[in-house]
Parts: sequence; C-alpha cells; structure tokens
Amino acid sequence: MWIYKVTVYSMRQIMAKATNSIYLTLMDSEQKSSGKVLVNPSFFSSFATELTLEIHVEKELTDSVQVKLEKKSHYFNYSWFCKHISVRSPFGESLEFPFYSWLEDKKEVTIQKGTARLPQDDTNIKERQEELKHRREVFRWKEQNQAFPKCIDDTEGGLPKDVQFDGQKGFDFQKNFLEASLELGLDKIEGLVESWKDITDFEKIFEHYNIKNTPLENVIQDWTKDYMFGYQFLNGCNPVMIKKCTDLPEKFPVTHEMVKGSLKGRQLHEELRKGNIYIVDYEILKDVPAASQRYLAAPICLLYKNEVDQMLPIAIQLSQTSGEMSPIFLPSDSKYDWMLAKMFVKSSDFIVHQLVTHLLKTHLVSEVFEIAMYRQLSAVHPVYKLLMPHVRFTIAINAEARKHLISEDGVFSKISSINADGMEKLVQNAMEALSFKSLNIHEDIKARGMEDTPNYYYRDDGLKIWEAIHHFVSAVVKIYYDSDEAVREDVEIQRFVKDVSCFGMNNSHKFPESLESREELIEYLTVVIFTASAQHAAVNFGQFDWYGWIPNSPSTMRRPPPQRKGEVDMKRILETLPDRDCSSLVLGTVWALTRMEKNELFLGMYPDTFFTEQPVKKAIKTFRKSLSELTETIKNRNEKLTLDYSYLSPDRVPNSVAI
Repeated sequence: MWIYKVTVYSMRQIMAKATNSIYLTLMDSEQKSSGKVLVNPSFFSSFATELTLEIHVEKELTDSVQVKLEKKSHYFNYSWFCKHISVRSPFGESLEFPFYSWLEDKKEVTIQKGTARLPQDDTNIKERQEELKHRREVFRWKEQNQAFPKCIDDTEGGLPKDVQFDGQKGFDFQKNFLEASLELGLDKIEGLVESWKDITDFEKIFEHYNIKNTPLENVIQDWTKDYMFGYQFLNGCNPVMIKKCTDLPEKFPVTHEMVKGSLKGRQLHEELRKGNIYIVDYEILKDVPAASQRYLAAPICLLYKNEVDQMLPIAIQLSQTSGEMSPIFLPSDSKYDWMLAKMFVKSSDFIVHQLVTHLLKTHLVSEVFEIAMYRQLSAVHPVYKLLMPHVRFTIAINAEARKHLISEDGVFSKISSINADGMEKLVQNAMEALSFKSLNIHEDIKARGMEDTPNYYYRDDGLKIWEAIHHFVSAVVKIYYDSDEAVREDVEIQRFVKDVSCFGMNNSHKFPESLESREELIEYLTVVIFTASAQHAAVNFGQFDWYGWIPNSPSTMRRPPPQRKGEVDMKRILETLPDRDCSSLVLGTVWALTRMEKNELFLGMYPDTFFTEQPVKKAIKTFRKSLSELTETIKNRNEKLTLDYSYLSPDRVPNSVAI
C-alpha cells in the first residue's frame, strides 16, 4: 500500500461548505486509481483555506499522475472553487496541479500536472481536445454591434463562472460607485439641473474631498494657461493623439502672419522643418452625430514646442472644413474666444479618449484576446499560464460597461455629446484605423514622430515597461519553444491568433492570422500583456486628475461652437459647459473608475502558481526586479517635477483591465 499526501487549496466559500460533497481521485495513464476520497468543504474554515489528506493507493502511480475532481450538491447548487492541488509521493516527489477554477454541479474534471506543455509535446492530446471543446461551448463569440469587436456571448445563463468577479472584487466595484456621491458630496449640491453661475462654483463639488498635493490641484490652479492645455496631450488621459507636424494640411490654412506672435520672431516654415510644430486632429469625429441639444466639434489644434520645451497651442479650428464660418482661433484673440476654443478641443478629446483610446483599444481588444485564449489554449499551454493574470476580470468589467456605461441609456449617453448612434459611428471610424501594429507602443510612437519630443513621460515610461515585458515574455517563450518551427507546429497558438483575427475583430486583415517565428510570438504576447496592463493604466487612472475639474475637459457642450470671433463672453461659456447635474455625474463616474481594488495585483505580482517550473519562476523573479528598478527610477524623476507622472510606475500598474 502506497501513501500519497494530497493538499487541496481553496478559498473562503461560506455556502459551498454545507451544500457540496467533493470527491478526489488520483489516477495515472494506466488508470490506476486510489478510489474516490471525500474532500468535504466543511473542513475548510473561514481562515483555513487548505486541507491535507492521506490517500492510499494499492500500487505506485506512474509519472503521468492526474487528479480527478467530482462535485455533488445536496440541496442547493453552489459552485466550489479550487485553487490548486499538491501531491507528495511516498518517495518525497512533489507534484503541482494548478486549477484556479470553479467546479460546478454534476461536473467531473481531470486536472493535468502543472508542467506546461505544447500540444505537439503532450501525450494527453485527447484530454486537451475535450477540454477545449467544452471551453468553446462555454466561451462563444457574440456580435453585439457590427461596429464593435465581438464580445462574450452571455445570453445563456450569464457569464461563465470562471470570469465573473469574485466576492471581494464585486463588493469593491459596487462600493466605489455607491460611495462616489458621498465621498464627493455630490448629493449636497443645490440646483443640480441649472447652469453654473460662475467658474469658481465648480469648486463646490470638492468640499468633501481632499485634493491637496494632487495633479487635480494643479489643474484647478492653472487650467486656463496654455502650457497646462498643451501638457495634457503628452501626459494626460489621452497621450496618443498628438503628432509631429511637418506639413500643414490644406484643410487647416494656418499662415505665419496668424501665429508669428506665438513664435517670437521665428518663421513658421522653419519651425515646421525643425520639428517644433505638432498637431492634434480629431478628424475621427467628422460626421459623428451629436445627441439632441448637445454639440460636438471635430477640431484641429496646432501646437508649438517653445524654447523652454513647453507645448503651447497656437491655432485652433473647430471643424474639418476651413472657411468664413470656421475661423481659426488664436492666443491673440479675446480671452473668452480662446478659452472656449480650447474647451471644445478638450471636450472632443474627452469623447475620443473614452470611446476609442480607453474603451476600444484597451477594454474591448483585451476581451477579444481573453475569449480567444479560453477557446483555443489548453490550461497546460504555457501561453495560457502566461496570460491568465493579465485577463483577470476583463470580461466581467466589460459586461458591466455594456450594461451601465455604454448602453443606449447608460452613463456615457447622459454625460457626453453623443448617444448610442454616435458611439457606433465613432467606434466604426476607429475600427477602420485600428491595427495590431498600432497596439505596439514602439510603432505608435514612430508613426506619430514622437521619438524625441521632450517631457513626454508617457513615452519614456511606456517604452521601459514594454522592454521589461518583452524581455520577460522572451525568456518564457524560449523555455518552451526551441525553434521557429515549434511555433509554426503549435496548433493551439495558431488557432488562438486566428480566432482573434477572423472571429474577434471586424477588421481581421489588420491582425495576423498566423505566427511564423518565436520573435513574432514574443511581440504578439507583449502586445497582449502591455495593452491589458500598462496601456490601460496610462489611459484610465488619470481620469479623476484631468476630468475632475469640469471646465478643463468638458464631457459635453450645450451650445454650438462659435462661428465668428468676438461673440463669446463668460455667460456664453457657462451656458455651454455641462450643467450641475451632468458635472456631478461625470465627477462621480471618473472617481469610481479610478479606484483600485482593495487587494490589487500589480504588474509582476503572480500569487497564483500557474507555472511550476523553476526556469519560469526565475524569469518572473527577474521581471519583478526590473520592474522594481523602474519604479525607483520613476520615483526619483518625479521628485524633480512640478507635475509628477506616476500612471506608468509599475507599482501602480494593475496586471489586467479590471476597472
């Protein structure tokens, strides 16, 4: 008789204890079995989340040990979560069986040993095929809207249990939105449906919130200044719109005479040649319909990098068509003309940021990668193990967004200048330009000519995180793939990539349908991880800082863009800005969307032992060391800055899109 010590790791699950019986069986390739052993969930307490059993086996099991779990419910069907199982043989050998999944009623699962294996190297092909067949039945593509990427089909029984919020995350998510009004004192503002009487009235929103020593405090102080306006295109919520301008577009007929006052004696054509002129063009908003009684511009803004490396706006046109009714506004115009022109630019930027830079290019793209991963990669595939921490809660948060934020009567329709039809048109425009290449920060920076722009901390920190992720992914890939041929022969990875391209995205020709080499695989996985972690952090967690002061980035405009100069006064501006009700809703929303969960897992934090091999554990350790060094570098730099940039400090970058 052989004795195996088996330790089952679970988590606190109150209801599952009294309503389930869990049975565990040890097996091998010859189906030698220990017989069913009861793993009673009632043995787990509120504090003890592991249970060790002695299992007797008549004959020694071979190397291909497997663990089979079965669940039977007594009165109510409560799922039971198993983290992983450790098995110690009579000879002291320790085997790990990662699971990290829910066991549901009348479900029988066989868990493979934790060693990662490519399909061409696995003898358990039948088990892999059965696993993926079941997953494809659970994770189905759904085309909710032809303009959007496909998403999870949750029409039958809701979201799969494995991708739902856990108890803590669900509690934190609801708590943040419920607390928003109390934390910010929004319910104490009188006359919510009225216009503001004065710009300073916006400060009433912050009476119950401490903004001392925050970027928001600087924004409130300097939001009217041109340097603050220009800085946000580099390091604000939407740092991916600005481009170097070497030739002025015909639709934007700015002349030297118009801007010579901003150039301080320098010639416009010379500054264009030297690379000191930049442009932000919101052509993507052209022909996007505005909501009733709200107004939307598709502006173009020219900026100048001056002698002290400040990025200053020097000309603004509020439409894509030049002409008498579309004047080019200048810093030399009246104070209020220039102020309102900048507000319209920032209002357009708010909408493009929320729906394109943030929603589409991080949330929705990451969901496509996640669905394809579940459909095509076995749990023992090394890429599945690599990506799991970076898809945590993404499907769940997107389901909440579709329900509450971007639905026809959702929050975004209430606070912005566009409704559901406008959202569809804007995302459709964005999808036409979206490519896999554009998700690579190196390629994006190069395409916009931003390689040498000073004070561009999004670029500086982003490229360093990219390199750390790339180095880590490269180390992991080369542990399991010894050649380019191994990548080509991996049927699961090829189906994963094809699923993303042909089924998940509605512009599949711009995403690869196959991978030919290790380097291609490394770049692909770096894009997936960077998008879900660093890119999302860069465009999400600054929302309260930059959108909290409503005049700085109005979510909507209630009067049309001015068509002539000299007609704007403060009364017109206040009538154009969001009213008190809308302002309050914006503030509560961006506050809630920038809260991190209580037990946030930041980049490089992998408490779940998906990988059991020492070479990968060593690579993770090296990865964390490089991230720690980068965190310290960013901290030291920020100490010298008036406005620090911390959104891409690794210790503040969550692993996944989870809020």
